[in-house]
Amino acid sequence: MYKQIALIAVLAGPALAVEAAPVPEAVIQESFYPYAKGGVPEVAGIKPGMVINASNVDSVVSYLDPATYMFIKNGDYEITVGATTSFDLHKSYVDATRQYAGQASLGEKVGEINAPGAGRPFPQEPSLDDPRAGEKLAWNYKYGYNWGDSAAIMPFYWTMKNMSSGKVERTFKFNFNFLNFSRRTAQEPYPEITPNPSSLFRGTYAQVLEPFDVKNTQLLIHKFQDDTKNDNAYLYLGFQRRVRRLSSGQTTDAFLGTDIMIEDFEGYGGRISDMKWTYKGTQWMLSPMYNHNDLALAAEPVDDEGYQFVDFGGKGGCFPKITWQLRKTYVLWSEPTDPNHPVGRREHYIDAQTYVIPRNITYDRNGAMWKTFTIGQTHPDHHLAINKGSGVSIDDSFSMVDMQADHCTTGQFKGIVNPELSPASKFTVQQLRAAGR
Repeated sequence: MYKQIALIAVLAGPALAVEAAPVPEAVIQESFYPYAKGGVPEVAGIKPGMVINASNVDSVVSYLDPATYMFIKNGDYEITVGATTSFDLHKSYVDATRQYAGQASLGEKVGEINAPGAGRPFPQEPSLDDPRAGEKLAWNYKYGYNWGDSAAIMPFYWTMKNMSSGKVERTFKFNFNFLNFSRRTAQEPYPEITPNPSSLFRGTYAQVLEPFDVKNTQLLIHKFQDDTKNDNAYLYLGFQRRVRRLSSGQTTDAFLGTDIMIEDFEGYGGRISDMKWTYKGTQWMLSPMYNHNDLALAAEPVDDEGYQFVDFGGKGGCFPKITWQLRKTYVLWSEPTDPNHPVGRREHYIDAQTYVIPRNITYDRNGAMWKTFTIGQTHPDHHLAINKGSGVSIDDSFSMVDMQADHCTTGQFKGIVNPELSPASKFTVQQLRAAGR
């Protein structure tokens, strides 16, 4: 009898396929609007305007990640609490989640997914009972609305500093561009740029403008829709005037001698299939998210259009002068599957509303804290006028501190959500050569 039923099912094929159920609207609301209907957290002892320093940090230790707590406790940094605000993502991305999330499923192996369309593939609350919850969070991050469909950072200053003395060692001035080739929702064309013969998911392009000795050094990264396929990464060396293809191992080298590796980009720039992912829980945490225009900004570097960048202070000038707000946060660990990888573990503190990663802690292979990465996020409506209404949580400042080397690299962004700045033609090897002439 069993064999007969099975045979009927095979012959019937798609006619018996069950259409995936849509995700309930309550799940969508909780995922994208966690602070609606009185959802703003109220914690005794933490109020907007409060300054947290070495004298009072122990009273709020439960709301800080271990590295931030350590810096404040040591007197290296102090933070000011801002009001919790909703960073609403673009309506088109939320609508795509409504349309497609019910069809998303993981494949058999890590890095495999069936997620047609666009939007957040797994908007449901993660569960500690789900052995693949961490992997689902990682996919939500990868397919997130970080920089939207395309954006540029023009310019982007990286400054290397001796954390003990505060001496500035070197400053790079870049332009960065990002473009999603697929899973697009807001900028035409969508859902995909065609033709797309290599089935690219995303492109990242960077060009050094200063200093002179590395001017026109360029980096191009292609991420594929198939996560199990190695990214293509190309480096154009201005002084050699040639393109060099980077091996996957070189994405964990210090990029241009800074404290950042390519794999660190945007919080995690590697493949999902390269890591073991573990969801560790949900917490209310203080997170570096703010309104750029409300900050006391830096006088330098000077921008031709009058834009002012985020300022830095604290020990060695390694910490951004921003405000931190209580946010719903998912704690996610990633551990490389390659035993030769220099990282032992990363702790990612993912913002539950936007799925950006404002805080990371990296441990070495011996389990010692190695580096800590802060990526400050500004609300787009309180930044450049062109970004208002974009629904993009804007990367606005960064600090990568190497605790073992007592060294840091800081970043000052001028992020612009404008599709005209990041055409598909900019993300080709031919463009590297043309721009380098």
